[in-house]
Amino acid sequence: MLCCTRFVKGGQCAANPSGQLPRVCFLVRNEIGEIAGFSPAGGHKLAVIAGQVSSTGRAQEDPMPNRQVILTAAMTLTCALGIGIYMQYSGAGRGVETAQGLAGGASELPIEPEAAELRIERIALTSAPPDTAIEPKGTPGADPVPAASCQMTATAEAAPQAMVAFSVDAPCRAHERLTVHHSGMSFTASLDSTGQYASLVPALARTAVFIAETASGAGAVAVAEVDGIESMERVVVQWSGNSGFEVHAREFGAAYGSAGHVWHGAAGESGAGRIDRLGDESHLAARVAEVYSLPSRLPGQSGTVSLTAEAEVTTSNCGRDIFAQALQLRGGRLSSRDLVLAMPDCDAQGSFLVLNNLVEDLKIATN
Repeated sequence: MLCCTRFVKGGQCAANPSGQLPRVCFLVRNEIGEIAGFSPAGGHKLAVIAGQVSSTGRAQEDPMPNRQVILTAAMTLTCALGIGIYMQYSGAGRGVETAQGLAGGASELPIEPEAAELRIERIALTSAPPDTAIEPKGTPGADPVPAASCQMTATAEAAPQAMVAFSVDAPCRAHERLTVHHSGMSFTASLDSTGQYASLVPALARTAVFIAETASGAGAVAVAEVDGIESMERVVVQWSGNSGFEVHAREFGAAYGSAGHVWHGAAGESGAGRIDRLGDESHLAARVAEVYSLPSRLPGQSGTVSLTAEAEVTTSNCGRDIFAQALQLRGGRLSSRDLVLAMPDCDAQGSFLVLNNLVEDLKIATN
């Protein structure tokens, strides 16, 4: 079929309205899909492939696209759109490509998958000292001491004459320094080779609370209920270091060195009262306490007990100030008094300073 390229509509030849000879006429599509034609004016052979006509270096496009090309493009776009929708709704945690708008042909970037929530449970924190060496498995060594067996404990039990049987058990702290606190009184002791300490301690309160602490920082508390504390008279003088203090009680007019003169150096039971010296003076800056105890009523005895605190001038305390504290328990009530004493020069070594007014004398009534 011969058609004029200027009068092709809808893939069919149209009549030439002018009746003139077409400028270019061609035979539409041969067996292999090519378009061949000729030009009567110049006799040039034309070849048209995929809708283009080339002649003497000039090209013209077929004004109507081929139906097969349109159909193929439409099917390709439909398949791509279907695959994108399928991937969006069926793939969990994947990126999805979508096509928006057939005319624009633009597509969105893949959607970033949402990060799943990370939950961490049952975290165990472990630590070890930097100098701790880890032994390989199977290496023989000393068996570790269980933590429970190293726990420090303290006990307090009421005893006669308003005393308390106080004890400490610290099995992993043998020979350590031990400090005991009770109602304002404190003293320093030593744990033995098994980490134990035991002593009778005069109670200063009905509910006697004892706090024990070691030099390494371990501690324990014990409580005892003490009966008869109101019927006891007690005087405490306590100090730190080698201050050289002593408590002397002269009961009912007794002279020094006679019966009724009670102090820590007296032999046996020299009077109605007793002196308890608490503290280990071998420690550096040790805390020491001396306690004089006497019942407030005695059968067949009455009168006054003269109390003095005395300090010997020694090479350790001469020429300096020393400090002390006095506690006095009367009728179940405890009072305290602090003391700063200027010691004489070292030329006076061996002499004694007598403090008569540090504590009050005791008035004892007959029972």
